[in-house]
Amino acid sequence: MARCAIDGYRAPWCRWDGSAVSTTPISTPHRSIDPSAAPIAPPPPVRLWPGLLTSLAVAGVSMIIARPLPGISALIVAIVAGIVVANTVGLPTILQPGSMVAAKRLLRIGIVLLGLQVVIGDLLGLGVGALGVVVAVVAGGIGITLALGRLLGIPRELTLLVACGFSICGAAAVAGASGVTDPEEKRPELTATALALVVLFGTGMIALIPFGAAALGLDEHSAGLWAGASIHEVAQVVAAGGAIGGGALTVAVIVKLARVLMLAPVMAGLSLYTRRVSGDGGHRPPIMPLFVAGFLAMVVLGSLVPLPSAVLSGASFAQTLLLAAAMFALGTGVRIRDLLSLGPRPVLLAAASTAAVTTIALAGIMLAS
Repeated sequence: MARCAIDGYRAPWCRWDGSAVSTTPISTPHRSIDPSAAPIAPPPPVRLWPGLLTSLAVAGVSMIIARPLPGISALIVAIVAGIVVANTVGLPTILQPGSMVAAKRLLRIGIVLLGLQVVIGDLLGLGVGALGVVVAVVAGGIGITLALGRLLGIPRELTLLVACGFSICGAAAVAGASGVTDPEEKRPELTATALALVVLFGTGMIALIPFGAAALGLDEHSAGLWAGASIHEVAQVVAAGGAIGGGALTVAVIVKLARVLMLAPVMAGLSLYTRRVSGDGGHRPPIMPLFVAGFLAMVVLGSLVPLPSAVLSGASFAQTLLLAAAMFALGTGVRIRDLLSLGPRPVLLAAASTAAVTTIALAGIMLAS
């Protein structure tokens, strides 16, 4: 009786149930298989390219679509595209290996490049008071959100993602935190929920902050500080700062980048926390994730070395492209029914977290001025 499998491949003389039919005896147990009869799977690097290239292509289109839309980043467009694909036609099997790599590797590279946007000299120019407000917003926002999540009975993982996304820098912080707490992407619906909430509430803040600043009689500088310290996404901060006018946009962006810098210590702390709660049996991330170390290295490089504007522009483009590709890949793992099963409590948490961050930022600006 002939063997039914050689090196993991089903031989052409085998039935689908694994049994063998009678055939001519084989003189050697290591007889080669005719490639035309039993195609050999391509090596792993080749299998990754379709999914990677598709993710990058969608990211490029997302950048084009997002360009004329105020307050909407390419990252958000890309993850929406991924969710639409996942819940309509589904992601083809041939694209899945590369998509998994995009969701992890490209995400981390994009976060590393994000560090080049942060220049320490610009942040120090804000003054001690404004930097204190940034620290208070991040620390207070995360602490209050975590407490509210426990009160509402929301899964710890989702609460952490909302806390990081709303307190630090929106989608990039959500995805970075997800990479630490759920590196194997066992619950992608939680990441998608947090990202959707960032879009919903951050977009609302684009109109709320300029209106609130005018109602409170804040000058352009203070209004810019408030926008940068409270709004979730960088693109949303740019839209709100532009709506306020004058010098508010520059101040708002610098303050927002100060919050982006807080990504490093928060991710390191989150990694330590994950190591502690996982114990000896679960996955234990490194104390300092490699992408966080790379992010800090880029901050130092951009702050100490006068890089050409072409290099900075290219890095900014690559960062957006890679992060958008990762967002699309993350979106393809989301099922709408899983989001709906979470109920209205995440929305309540997001609303309360937004209120907390906005209030802390405003109070800090009032005290610092």
